[in-house]
Amino acid sequence: MKPLLLLVDLQNDYLSSPDLEPAAGAVVQEAARLLQHCRERGVAVAHVWTTVSRDPDNRMPHWKRANLWQCEEGTPGHRPPEALAPIDGEPIIHKTGFSAFTTPFLRNLVRELEIDTVILAGTKAHACVRQVALDAMQAGLAVWVASDAVASDDPLHAAITRRYLDARGVEFAPALELAAKLAGPSPSIDEEDGKSTRSLSRSVSGIPSAARNFAQAWRETPMTMRIDLLRRLPRVLATKIDHFGALMATEIGKPVRFGRIEATRSVEMLEGIARHASDEHDATETHSAWTVRRRPHGMVAAITPWNNPIYIPLGKIAPAVVHGNTVVWKPAPEARALSRSLFECFAEAGWPEGLVTLLEGNRREAEALMSSAGIGAVTFTGSSAAGYSVQEICARRHLRLQAELGGNNAAVVWPDADLPEAARLVAAGAFAMAGQRCTANRRVIIHKACRHAFMRLLLNESAALKWGDPLKDETVIGPMVSISHRERVAGVVERALAECGSALRPLGDTEPVVREFVGRFYPPTILCCDNQAAEVVQDETFGPVLVVQTATDWDSAMSAANGVRQGLVASVFTNSPEIVHRFLDEAQAGILKINHSTADAAVDAPFGGWKASGVGPPEHGDFDVEFFTRPQTVYGEADMTGASAQRTRTPRKVSG
Repeated sequence: MKPLLLLVDLQNDYLSSPDLEPAAGAVVQEAARLLQHCRERGVAVAHVWTTVSRDPDNRMPHWKRANLWQCEEGTPGHRPPEALAPIDGEPIIHKTGFSAFTTPFLRNLVRELEIDTVILAGTKAHACVRQVALDAMQAGLAVWVASDAVASDDPLHAAITRRYLDARGVEFAPALELAAKLAGPSPSIDEEDGKSTRSLSRSVSGIPSAARNFAQAWRETPMTMRIDLLRRLPRVLATKIDHFGALMATEIGKPVRFGRIEATRSVEMLEGIARHASDEHDATETHSAWTVRRRPHGMVAAITPWNNPIYIPLGKIAPAVVHGNTVVWKPAPEARALSRSLFECFAEAGWPEGLVTLLEGNRREAEALMSSAGIGAVTFTGSSAAGYSVQEICARRHLRLQAELGGNNAAVVWPDADLPEAARLVAAGAFAMAGQRCTANRRVIIHKACRHAFMRLLLNESAALKWGDPLKDETVIGPMVSISHRERVAGVVERALAECGSALRPLGDTEPVVREFVGRFYPPTILCCDNQAAEVVQDETFGPVLVVQTATDWDSAMSAANGVRQGLVASVFTNSPEIVHRFLDEAQAGILKINHSTADAAVDAPFGGWKASGVGPPEHGDFDVEFFTRPQTVYGEADMTGASAQRTRTPRKVSG
């Protein structure tokens, strides 16, 4: 193999876009790692820069229409960050359009070096990286793309591009994985089954057929029978609270106390879903000329994360099946043992084969599932970045989508609040479970009048939290789910220190000595950062990192709280009715809390975010029937007595 690394448009002007996804710091870090590996292995490297001049004006037409000047030769924005700067012997290829292959220099370089594989990292994934990949393929070259070292300020378009290129043989993988491949072929192996993830993906098209074959019979099953079947599951789960608590601790590092809580609350949630379904079933709507009935989608794809591996899947699967759907469930691979153990509970509860189908795999399997014929709706919980791919597939196929995409949640602390209680709740909300939950307190915005007093209390409360072995009952802060996730969070903090100054670590930097989890602990970290544009402020870290911001008045507090892309949870600590009223009027989040941490939520309350935190209706409560069924209006006389012709009432209004 004769590879060539092309660093495409990794220039400061492009990297400074506030809408870049992933964030510039993360892209530069991964591209720099890949660049270093290539240099160490003697892989050829070339730098591709957009180069604009004023005389003559060589900008692309759309730049001229927008009167946009960037990447202008001789300006700081024309060059890359220092970590990606060329060294002697590495050519710079200047371009004015989308692709460097329009220049004779690159074509000649490929021919002279006998290049057969191009490795791409860069910005403008939806445009320049895409065009370079297509031109390289047309030239007969294999193309690899470093998935975590390409970025776009049009992330939905970038998701379309990735699907398009992937279907045409372009290989996407993280930068470090591509670097490892340079030493030789290394297929992704399922250590337990000995199967590559690629071979598993070929079976995806066959998996939904079992659920599809069962869907008609299940839809015609009377609602009362579905509810009775659902009620068996919490009885089975209630006998396995300790089992799931211990398994969460060993597999994903979740402290056992929180694993038990999750399993217990899952039982409560299932009981609530059964009660709610019964209420929905009993209420009917009649009209002399027409009738409205609700029909299931048939087959639902449920794609779930690893951090709440019991509660989140059951919160999707249970309402889907009770409202007449079959489910194909694709859990996160990090929680494989947990998902298999939960899947066994369905059989133990007497659920028929084909009602729920378990599909294991990674991103490729999830995308293949959503693209499968017969899928009528998708319910997804995952990162905001992954959500773009899900949205693109569902929009293209006209599938109903319910997506919870994380939260960058802020708590506002006002001087009249109970400061000791606020500090206790914020510390626990930020650091419990190592911050690996979507509702975690990511940010705290403190009025300047109480900042000093609150910070002292916050440090004391944070230092009092126990961290270490997740199998010990007293542990509150356990390890990260993986070494790679720990390194990602560490990278975010390292970049934040350059922008925000020092970090406060209430429990110190020394990692607990727990043999099974070596290298997976990250110390709870408090960062003070009033730069609203900073990566650590704008992006959800999903780790034990709390960002402190200072407010001078109410307007500045709400500007900071609302000034991020996500909007899952927001909270305020105050004893002022006026401040509470203003908060409820102005906060831009799907869940609002008064004198509570942002962390956690009730088992039967609607759960969903605003802005980039959510797509489609919330989960739970009245919204289960709204999402998992479709309304159908029937005119004229018809036999409406069968289960398949079930009437429904007008949905209740939900306050708040």
